[in-house]
Amino acid sequence: MLLVLIDGNAVLHRSYHATPRFEVEGRLVNAIYGFISTLFSTIEKFKPTHLAVAFDVKGPTFRDEIFKQYKAKRIKPPQEFYDQIPDVWEFVDKMSIPLLSKEGYEADDLIGTIVKKVNGDFKEGEIIIVTGDQDALQLVDQRTKVAMSAMGKIKEMVYDETAVLGKFGFPPETIIDYKALSGDSSDNIPGVAGIGEITAKALLKNYGSLKGIYEALEDKQSFEEKFKNSVYQKLLNGKQDAFMSYLLATIKTDVELDFPIARAKTHDFDRAKVIDFLQKYRFKSLIKRLPQSDRGITTQESLF
Repeated sequence: MLLVLIDGNAVLHRSYHATPRFEVEGRLVNAIYGFISTLFSTIEKFKPTHLAVAFDVKGPTFRDEIFKQYKAKRIKPPQEFYDQIPDVWEFVDKMSIPLLSKEGYEADDLIGTIVKKVNGDFKEGEIIIVTGDQDALQLVDQRTKVAMSAMGKIKEMVYDETAVLGKFGFPPETIIDYKALSGDSSDNIPGVAGIGEITAKALLKNYGSLKGIYEALEDKQSFEEKFKNSVYQKLLNGKQDAFMSYLLATIKTDVELDFPIARAKTHDFDRAKVIDFLQKYRFKSLIKRLPQSDRGITTQESLF
């Protein structure tokens, strides 16, 4: 079994910004095209046996309750971006791909929950997460990899445990501790004021985790043999922000979610309905790339 989980929001945002703008009957459709192209490239490259797409739901999440300024600095896309979302959802449905969303949670949390469930229920098989968000790297393990999406294709770099270790200098699960210290400007996660990436990595190299770092502060003399007093003071003053940031950066893996794995089997969709959709938007090049279905080739398709 190979289960591919797509972070729909991350892929759609990248598609909107990376795919050249073009209109059909006066309406912008570049994000729709880019998303479908990425989906087809994903199926072609990885050949999954199972596939699902997760999307955020409009409205606050539990992270907003923890920190009101969470993601507050992000620039909201124009309405022309949001206008394309229902069409993407419609296409995912026509492909008979499960579309997952839940109020109060982000797509990452749904993906994290499925990863934990599938790894617990099945002793064999792999999972690949397709996203443009490095937060998902914390989910990498022996059976789970992360592929970062680009314009209509998958980058050659697929992150496994070795690749994450090579990039950051620590294993995937420590990414949460790293963000708790250094913060994340893209999500407006504060971290510890004055602690940058280099110091955060050095602290984790010495003490292994956020908890280990704060336990080390209890022996001030020993700590200051390795780090300056200024680092000690910053950590002491920023303790509350550090542990709040840890909560914000942690992807949930225990969301109540109905996900029968059998629903996620690929190649079981009505090709005629999918082709009708692609023809409506004049995506002729995508019709030629349409993956095979167990339901066979249609009359419409034979014309292309």
